[in-house]
Amino acid sequence: MMTSLGDPTVWLPVVFAGLMGLSILIYVILDGFDLGVGLLVVRADDAEKDRMISAIGPFWDANETWLVLAVGLLLVAFPVAHGTILTALYLPVAALLIALVLRGVAFEFRAKVAPPRKALWNALFFTGSLIASLSQGFMLGLYIMGLEWTGPHVLFAALIAICLSASYALIGACWLIYKTSDDLQKKAIGWARTALVFALVGMAAVSLATPAVSPRIFDKWFQVPEILLLAPLPLFSALLFTLLYFVLKAMPFTGDRFAWAPFAITAGVFLLGYSGLAYSFYPYVVPEKMTIYEAAAAPESLMIILAGTLVVLPVILGYSAFAYTVFRGKATDLRYD
Repeated sequence: MMTSLGDPTVWLPVVFAGLMGLSILIYVILDGFDLGVGLLVVRADDAEKDRMISAIGPFWDANETWLVLAVGLLLVAFPVAHGTILTALYLPVAALLIALVLRGVAFEFRAKVAPPRKALWNALFFTGSLIASLSQGFMLGLYIMGLEWTGPHVLFAALIAICLSASYALIGACWLIYKTSDDLQKKAIGWARTALVFALVGMAAVSLATPAVSPRIFDKWFQVPEILLLAPLPLFSALLFTLLYFVLKAMPFTGDRFAWAPFAITAGVFLLGYSGLAYSFYPYVVPEKMTIYEAAAAPESLMIILAGTLVVLPVILGYSAFAYTVFRGKATDLRYD
């Protein structure tokens, strides 16, 4: 046992899988809410659009850093898996990158063009957010299906694309509940109630499909004693969905109390769903084809990369915490002067 723990070929792949998983989780929650706000801008009037952009303005660029970190860790720590996954997902990855560029450009240009042309850049901001969200959902669905491009697998991936986009809209609406007030906050509550249904469908579809596509995953979930130990995951997820439904139904509370609660609950749902997926696929980085040990780079390379990561990761965490602390509270009027 001590030999295994001291063997870098054993613990280094696990460490990097954990770091990559943590980066993806933080990205999904943080960039998820600003993608969700981008999806919701079409439902707001011009003044509300500016307030919505103000609610994500200080954060959205930094939020995407977590995606860069996750993909970077995949490339340098698991290069063989990086090539396999990105080859299988070439088209949705290309669409994602184009959408993120379009979204970033639209975010800046909408504030600098003449008022008659602002509507165009608002529409492009929504389009970039939509394509990025759909692309990520499609990639998740196809990954769960083993990266196989068959008709049923593509249909499942399309369903997850729609549901993940709705989940982003849900967490985006919950962020607006926390960051805005008055009529826009009331609208955000309504948007969250609608998106909640699609998010529930998506999580249920993923939960049912994941063990169905792999006997190994099925055994990990439904054998004894695993089924008893893992039962809290779906039970707590159902509890959080129920709690979120009743909280949204009762909002807004007097004095803006518990405005933070819907976002915190939704983040908890994301955490539980992600934990279930991570448990299901471990130790595979390419579903049912390649483990983290088979895909890992040489231990010498991983040690050097780990040293760099231990410097970079606290910096990212630090400036993210600083930004969220400085810009806490309600969103103010959007200004660029």
